Amino acid sequence: MNIEFTSPVDCLCDFTYDFYWQHMGKRLVPSEKIPDQKGTSYTYEELVSSLKRGEDVHIIGNAGKRLGSSLGVDLKFFKGTGEPLKVGSIIVDGDVDTRMGISMVSGSIYVMGQVKQPLGNVIEVVSDRAGYRKFCSITGFMHNISDETVVSPNVIIKETLSINDGVIRDTIAARLDSNASIIVNGNAGMSTGILMKRGTVNVYGDAGMNTGVLMRGGVLTVCDTEEFAGAYMKGGVLIIRGKAKGYVGANMKGGSIYLKGKAMPVQVPLDENDIKFLVKLLSISQTQVMMFKKYSI
Repeated sequence: MNIEFTSPVDCLCDFTYDFYWQHMGKRLVPSEKIPDQKGTSYTYEELVSSLKRGEDVHIIGNAGKRLGSSLGVDLKFFKGTGEPLKVGSIIVDGDVDTRMGISMVSGSIYVMGQVKQPLGNVIEVVSDRAGYRKFCSITGFMHNISDETVVSPNVIIKETLSINDGVIRDTIAARLDSNASIIVNGNAGMSTGILMKRGTVNVYGDAGMNTGVLMRGGVLTVCDTEEFAGAYMKGGVLIIRGKAKGYVGANMKGGSIYLKGKAMPVQVPLDENDIKFLVKLLSISQTQVMMFKKYSI
């Protein structure tokens, strides 16, 4: 599918349709014609359907914000399974605005021009298409370690991906469901570890709001974070080394949160297993561990 634009349009190839379940058509209607097309009359839904069939969507011109949001997710709201899908690629002959590939789990995005930060859940790999940069889902990459080569200064060794480029990314490790390890040597954007089921993510820097939101499993460690860390958690472990702003653990249903400050769920005593776990994971002394509080349901 080829589509040309006279000006950037947001939410192209967005599997959530700008979180349709929140606005119910007030911001975007999937069956509506996409504005600012040149010579075609495709709808938002037709772009997503094309990708689901394994076809490529070739965008001529600049793309707006949230390109390829939740790319590859068979969303339950739209009567899907919630599992990853094998999808086609998005190819952009132009620039891309912020949050490209947010919560993306499969597929590839090729970009000829520039990509504005923050990015989404994507990592750049060596491109197989001349003149284009290639981005893959971090989650998809860690689910299926392939022959793709990560672009320096990022490095992958066995099942550990080290992100060293200083690029701010939202939704790192979204829906991660493998025993992989992701190390972020720098800051992360919002919603790190959202809907994560398995794996380990260590952010050696600060994270934005909604850190660990909707976690199902795995271990996520960050330094300072903003509001709503651990909100709606159902499982897993969230560790905040430094400070967290308000509403930590809001509407938490399961899992555990360790931090030195206050959270909304019930505080429970640290037991011997907690102490051993934190000593080993954080490489700190028992005395330092005792500064942490544990919150659970």
